[in-house]
Amino acid sequence: MAMSWRLPTQLATKPPHQHDPKLSWCRTLAPDQLHLTSSASSLSTTTGSCSSRGLVRCTARTGVGAVNLAPGTPVRPTSILVVGATGTLGRQIVRRALDEGYDVRCLVRPRPAPADFLRDWGATVVNADLSKPETIPATLVGVHTVIDCATGRPEEPIKKVDWEGKVALIQCAKAMGIQKFVFFSIHNCDKHPEVPLMEIKYCTEKFLKDSGINHVIIRACGFMQGIIGQYAVPILEEKSVWGTDAPTRIAYMDTQDIARLTFIALRNENVNGKLLTFAGPRAWTTQEVITLCERFAGQEANITTVPVSVLRVTRQLTRLFEWTNDVADRLAFSEVLSSDTVFSAPMNETYSLLGVDTKDIVTLEKYLQDYFTNILKKLKDLKAQSKQSDIYF
Repeated sequence: MAMSWRLPTQLATKPPHQHDPKLSWCRTLAPDQLHLTSSASSLSTTTGSCSSRGLVRCTARTGVGAVNLAPGTPVRPTSILVVGATGTLGRQIVRRALDEGYDVRCLVRPRPAPADFLRDWGATVVNADLSKPETIPATLVGVHTVIDCATGRPEEPIKKVDWEGKVALIQCAKAMGIQKFVFFSIHNCDKHPEVPLMEIKYCTEKFLKDSGINHVIIRACGFMQGIIGQYAVPILEEKSVWGTDAPTRIAYMDTQDIARLTFIALRNENVNGKLLTFAGPRAWTTQEVITLCERFAGQEANITTVPVSVLRVTRQLTRLFEWTNDVADRLAFSEVLSSDTVFSAPMNETYSLLGVDTKDIVTLEKYLQDYFTNILKKLKDLKAQSKQSDIYF
């Protein structure tokens, strides 16, 4: 049985004598028994079998849909398109770009609640959807650099946006002569082929490298901003904080620092074609993060521990039903984050390459201290205002 779906329509007509270089690569993946194939015009998924385990191959080739139309009308080097501009990292990329004088265009999906805050900041918002490749080319007109920090929503099939959509975006960028492409990936994605999201990120890295586009790939370990919703807010609201019993260590980094380093890398010609990993000054376990939050909040957390074994069992159960496969894919990523793994990397070489002083990188202690100081002051002010507004008879 086979399922197939269309990728970008032809963006240009190739002269009969022109031969496009092929972009192809294969990687074995277990245990998902799928065979992923993408070409300039289609991606097909077929079910295959292997004597010992499932086999997944991500294969991509350029064709008429990826003909490079450059040189064309010159574009300003300061013109950039940010994909995923409403996300945790994307919005910091947009703000940093605007602060540094870039002409920023944001690719945003049509939505009931428009991203007006991006317009208020001074960016241009264009509507498009990576899952609808025909909407992409118009967003790239007049753009010099694409910065892709998008990831599909939790309720979406991972392959729809993070593989099909990204392949379509890269093909369109190649066809329209985009000068540079910055892609955000996940640290250690090449070491976990059993996790669909991480495997697809690695697939996309390879596809971008083979496309011939001038590029920079940045692997992130973890965002400090994610700690706020997961740990800080529940502690302040005296709600349960969920964690696991695994000693996973993550070197969280402030997304503002990631954005700053990104534009330093963008301007550095020595970084072209390189793979960079951005990691914070220190790797932290979940318990260490919770302890920090408790200290700055001045109150204890109500911790609910989920054994890693429960995640594994839940993932296997959700694999039994087609409509829960996407849940299983997400749980696979959660399982890696809850394993005995260190998401960190030495940064000395990267700092040296970018000319950055380690003292300028925000530590997790400083980030959380500033957050709790500000939020507790606001809560205190609100409480004082509430008392002042009381009327007594």
